[in-house]
Formats: sequence, structure tokens, C-alpha cells
Amino acid sequence: MMTTLRSLTVPIGELSATIGLLEYLVLNDQLAWIRSGEGLVGFGESARFTSSGPERFADAQQWWLKLADDAAIDNPLSVPGSGLAAFGSFGFSKRSPFESRLIVPEIVVGSRDGVTWITQTTTDPEAELSPASAQSALALYLDAVPVAREPDPEDRILPGILSEAEWKNAVARSVAHINAGDLSKIVLARDIVASLGSPLSAAQVLRELALRYRSCWTYSVDGLIGSTPEMLIKVENGVARARVLAGTLDRASAPADDPEYPQRMLAGSDKQRHEHQIAIDSLTRHLEPFTSSMTSHTEPFVLELPNVWHLASDVAAVLAPGADGGIPTSLALVEALHPTAAVCGFPTSVAGELISELEHMDRGPYAGPVGWMDAEGNGEWGIALRGAVIEDPRTVRLYAGCGIVAGSNPAAELAETWSKFRPMLEALDLDRARGAVTGSRS
Repeated sequence: MMTTLRSLTVPIGELSATIGLLEYLVLNDQLAWIRSGEGLVGFGESARFTSSGPERFADAQQWWLKLADDAAIDNPLSVPGSGLAAFGSFGFSKRSPFESRLIVPEIVVGSRDGVTWITQTTTDPEAELSPASAQSALALYLDAVPVAREPDPEDRILPGILSEAEWKNAVARSVAHINAGDLSKIVLARDIVASLGSPLSAAQVLRELALRYRSCWTYSVDGLIGSTPEMLIKVENGVARARVLAGTLDRASAPADDPEYPQRMLAGSDKQRHEHQIAIDSLTRHLEPFTSSMTSHTEPFVLELPNVWHLASDVAAVLAPGADGGIPTSLALVEALHPTAAVCGFPTSVAGELISELEHMDRGPYAGPVGWMDAEGNGEWGIALRGAVIEDPRTVRLYAGCGIVAGSNPAAELAETWSKFRPMLEALDLDRARGAVTGSRS
């Protein structure tokens, strides 16, 4: 039986210009989507949907449209993300047993372009919904005092499914497949495990990520946490936008006195530009059927992050009405676009099969869509990169991947994965423990 929801949105005062929504990151089971101090933070749970397999996106879309259509929504704002909203995380693979999910919080605090609000949602037909009830419900959650975690001498970084040598061999095998003409690109991922001597403070990790990586999208959904630089699709009032990344350069090994180094090594590299072009072509080809017009950079730009540089391109498209007269929702576009060449390879069907063979692991939600959507069809869905899955309070599994093309070097690709692990390792205060990669496979 479908749950009937009631939601009320209440405008509130401005947030701190210094930390914005970060002041609301107090719970270890927090729902969050934050960039430059703005976004959405969720508390509690009013409704949940889970699904797996090839129809996971379509099933979630059907559930959400019915839920939103039946809901009583009182929203005086015309701001994307206000009113009834859900956070979501979807498995990378249609064959994964991972349960993709949409979660409607009890309380959402949102902030966008100077407008800040609280949305309270309930399934109780008798519950009071008022500005006072929304503030009171939020205050109960904010009573939680986040506990700072100090480094523990028992903290360790352990190998994941494959050892470093085994993963480099997988890269070499991938290059052999590319040279044989089987495919032009494959994205290979690997995992490592943070084994902690004392319980994790997920709220602390999120605050660290959101502060250090303000231009990225810091996310938290049901134990999946991270800060992604890649926007799969963003939909606002009939316009779709995406940010495509492919081509990476580690800042830790860059010369200090060469300001042209990232431009020369990325934009000036045939290998990096080839990898990037595959990714941008993949996205625009799948997005085009839903649009009336589309624009993108004629030349990629170099995106500077604290840990790496990326070749990046932004795409914008005006969405065209479908057969029913309505424009596609953000989740409908997610289904059409995922997986992109940036996280799978090209052709994606060939790359997907080879990934399963070479990685020897289930990615779960890693490199899958993560983000939010509202009842108006707006939404922001990033790709779950630079992140980790909290398996229990003392065990965190980190993931990182690299685009493999002709000419890729296994040792260089392994080094690139460590640069991509760095945001999570630093947020966990484990970067100092890199040399402690010991033990057997997890």
C-alpha cells in the first residue's frame, strides 16, 4: 500500500555565510547534498523505496511520481529542492544485488541563492504541520552533539579485493583488449579498506569533505559518503546541465614553479584528450534525444581541485516535451545516461562485461548516481566518486577508478588511484597511514 505524505515548507533566516549548511551536519546517518555551503541536509525518514536490477531506475521513478502525486504539499517557494524531496543512491550495475534507494526525510533543511527553508514531511494524518512543528522537529535532531574522532594507533589501511600487483595486471590486460580492438576505453576501479581502532564520526568526515572540496558535491545517503567533482545530470525548470570529467593529473607530484604544467600535461596530451572526448561524446549522444537544443565547451577546461587536476567540460541542454507533453524528470535522464563512458568505458556494453571480469568485485553504489529530486521533476544527480561505503562503525571501504585507454601505464594508473583515494583518506585522518597497507584481502 502506497504511503500518503503531507509536507510543509517554511522559509527561515539566512545561514552563516562562513559554513552554511555544514552547521547541520551532526548525525552519523545524515542525508546530505552540499556544494559551497548550499544544498540539502536531511534528518530522519518518512518514506523509503528500494529496488535492484535493470528496472531499478524505472521502478523508483514510478514510485516517486505516484508518491508525489498523492502527497499534500504546502510549499510557498518556487526554489528547486523545496517542497517534497527525496535523496537517492543507485547501484552502478544492473546485475548488482545492491538495493538502490530513494529516501524521503522527515526534515530537510535547504539553502539556495540566499533562500533557506525547512520542509517537514509526515505520514501521520493527525500530526500537526506548522512553522512551530517544523522548528521543533529539527531542534530534536540538532540536540545530537557530534563527537570528534581522534586518530587511533590501531587505524590501518588494508588491501581490498585485489592487491596492487593484481590490479596492475588487470590494467595491462585491459590495454591488451584495447589494442586488440575490443573497445576504446575501460574504467577500472579498485578498493581499499580503512580499519579503524575507534568508531567513525561520519558527520565529522562530511564536514571535512565539504570544507576542503567546496566546488565538489558532498553527499551522504545511507552509509555512502564522499565528495564528487562530477555532475551526471542536473535539472532545473526544464534545463539540464552536466559536468563531464575524464583525464586526471595528481597535484602532489607537480613541479612548484611551473604554472603551465596542468594545461600542458592535460590539454596538451593526446591520451588525456582522447579519453575526455570519449566521455563527452557518450554523454551528449545519450542526452540529445531528450533535448531541443544543447551546448557544450568546444575545448575542455582544466578543473583545479585540492588533490588533482581534471580535464572538464560543461554541457547545457533545453529539455523537449515528451509524448505525454511533459519534460523528462531528472531521474528519467539518469536512467538514459548511466553508465557513461567516464565511469564505465566505450562501448559501455563491452566495457561493462570486462569490468566484471577484471575487477573481481561488486561496485555496489560506487560510480552509480547519487543525489536528490523534488516533486517538480528537478534534481541533481552526481556520480558517486571520491567516496566510500561505511560497512560498520570501524570499517570503511574506499573506491577509486581510472580510465584506461591505449597507452595507459599500469604503474601510473595505480598512482592515480591513490590520488583519488586522498580526499577520503584525509577526511578520515588516515593519509599518514598509506604506508601501512598490509594484511590479506578483505
